[in-house]
Amino acid sequence: MHKPAHVFAAVRFRAYALGVLLVVANNFWLMASATWASGYPTTVSLFHHVIFILFVVIGMSALGRALPGYRRALLNRAEQVVLYTMLCVASGIGGLDLMQVLGTFTNGLRHLATPENDWDALFFRYVPDWLVVGDVGSIKALADGGSSLYTWPHVRALLPSALVWSGFILVLSVVMLCLTLLVREQWTETEKLSYPIIQLPLHMTTRSSALFTNRAMWLGFALAGMANLLNGLNFLYPAVPGVGGKLYDLAPLAPNPPWNAIGWTPLSLWPYAVGLAFFMPLDMSFSAWFLYLFWKLEMIAGRAIGLQRLPNFPYIEAQAAGAYAGLCVLALWTTRRHLRAVLRGDPRIDYRTPRVALIGGAAGVAALLWFCMALKMTPWVAALFTLGYFVLSLGITRMRAELGSPVHDLHRAGPHLMIVDVFGTRALSTADMTALSFHQGYNRAYRGHPMPHQLEGFKLGEQSRTRPRALVLAVLLASALAPLVSFWALAHYSFRHGIPNVGKVPESFGRLAGWIAAQTAPSAGSSLAVAYGAAITLLLAALRARYVWFPLHPAGYAVTSGWSINLFWCSIFVSWAAKLAILRFGGLPLLRRAQPFFLGVILGDFVVGSLWMLRGAVLEAPTYRFLF
Repeated sequence: MHKPAHVFAAVRFRAYALGVLLVVANNFWLMASATWASGYPTTVSLFHHVIFILFVVIGMSALGRALPGYRRALLNRAEQVVLYTMLCVASGIGGLDLMQVLGTFTNGLRHLATPENDWDALFFRYVPDWLVVGDVGSIKALADGGSSLYTWPHVRALLPSALVWSGFILVLSVVMLCLTLLVREQWTETEKLSYPIIQLPLHMTTRSSALFTNRAMWLGFALAGMANLLNGLNFLYPAVPGVGGKLYDLAPLAPNPPWNAIGWTPLSLWPYAVGLAFFMPLDMSFSAWFLYLFWKLEMIAGRAIGLQRLPNFPYIEAQAAGAYAGLCVLALWTTRRHLRAVLRGDPRIDYRTPRVALIGGAAGVAALLWFCMALKMTPWVAALFTLGYFVLSLGITRMRAELGSPVHDLHRAGPHLMIVDVFGTRALSTADMTALSFHQGYNRAYRGHPMPHQLEGFKLGEQSRTRPRALVLAVLLASALAPLVSFWALAHYSFRHGIPNVGKVPESFGRLAGWIAAQTAPSAGSSLAVAYGAAITLLLAALRARYVWFPLHPAGYAVTSGWSINLFWCSIFVSWAAKLAILRFGGLPLLRRAQPFFLGVILGDFVVGSLWMLRGAVLEAPTYRFLF
């Protein structure tokens, strides 16, 4: 039997039109902020600048509602969700871990090739002309600044690579969308995962009246906003006292071995991180800080027994890759019956959308493989890389839906690096390694990965009675527009001020030169670490299934392996302790009354922080960065 039909809210053309305009403005804002290092909002799971834009739109709607004759012009809840989803997907594409890195590869690679590094002789014969900017005059103008994009020679020089990579990113996002449509019903409606990250946009869109009339929310807003304001003024005028916002490293307290193996261990307290962690399930927030300390203990134990002599011990990046692969396996295992029903055409479910998603996903993967072949990648390397990327994508998305961690980065754990580590450079051709280095452009880290935002958009749509087709169109529009606008914005600011984040080019292609020279053998340590990470993840899942009381979640093991968790573990601990105390002494009634306060803490920090970031973009000047 088919599920009963839902009554969906209308999504009018004006919502998409406004979304397109805001995507353009949003992605220019992101590139301007990257140019002046005034903010990288896509490094945190919930994008503060999108929350700010949504806050402004809702505020304007409230003002419009008070004016006679303007009710029809307001965006309804479904339209607000569509707008939010478009901006999140566009920001994930235009953010630090995708376009702000990939764009520097296309625009800056040939500029940074010098006689000293000999890149030209080492690998440039494997770089097609349509992949990067090749015109000498445009390259010099991009690097030096003080020029303008808006001349035909410059546009002509940049257009081929911009169109090629924009098409690639669109196909990549479409495959993510197809995967999202395949798992959405199982994860959202059957398993009813908690989606902690979207609690603020959920309340802002579907429960706005209750949220914006709550005094506790405004108290949290005022406290966090005032702290952010003072810190921003302290940045501009040091005589103004700041309120926190600093890192205190514990490592100097342990100078002697084996304790000095603990490495960088900062103590920091970020109001928005405390607020975000408050909405994580209690066992998951416990896992997030406890397993972070476990990783530190692992390094100390390794130093104590002499394992630090092994290169790369304790292989944290390889363990992380294995852990996320384990999460993907667990996610597919819980979804197996749904996928089997889709493949069989079970009449008890509406299998048409998943069937279309299967066909679209297969076609998209074929296109991605074709692109890899055009870069002269060996077929098995192209297939393994593509599989690895989407395994990580599913694992990250599942972790977000369950754990809701404020960050997830996986620096140096992408499939392009794991393939080299596990198989060694001797098993790969120079063309393979060159192509893998270009794929670093969207695999350097995964903090702003677009796929979780796609799934979270559908969850918000379910709560706001938004038709799924409306969200599919929103994701497709954002995915098609965002890379083009990001290339445009990056070129606009690069011709004026020089290429931002240009240091990401030698990071990737300097490593490529080292790969070509080194000719390494397969790494047994990396292979075992990947298997170990996956095994620990599956073991934790089995223990949770067997013992209800078992407190450690496998997603916590995966997310605490990343670099960014160093900055947030203390905030997560404080939030966990506060939530535990509230439940112990006040129970669920007090917890419900406390939730608006923590929503206000997030919102106040985000709104004032976004104003600082906007100041930096408009004035084209450095400003206070309230994110790490």
